[in-house]
Amino acid sequence: MTYEDFSHFAGTWGLVFLFVLFIGAIAYAFWPSNKKKFEKASRLPLNDEEKGEEKK
Repeated sequence: MTYEDFSHFAGTWGLVFLFVLFIGAIAYAFWPSNKKKFEKASRLPLNDEEKGEEKK
């Protein structure tokens, strides 16, 4: 296998692999059962209290 053959193989199948990975990430993000988990995570920065800290 020459460098050109390897480069063509990596370019073609690398694109296919990254496309499949992208579709998997999009499917995970929009999967209905993950909605509650993502909504909870989206509110984390808004929480003022930290563990062990008393509310004033």
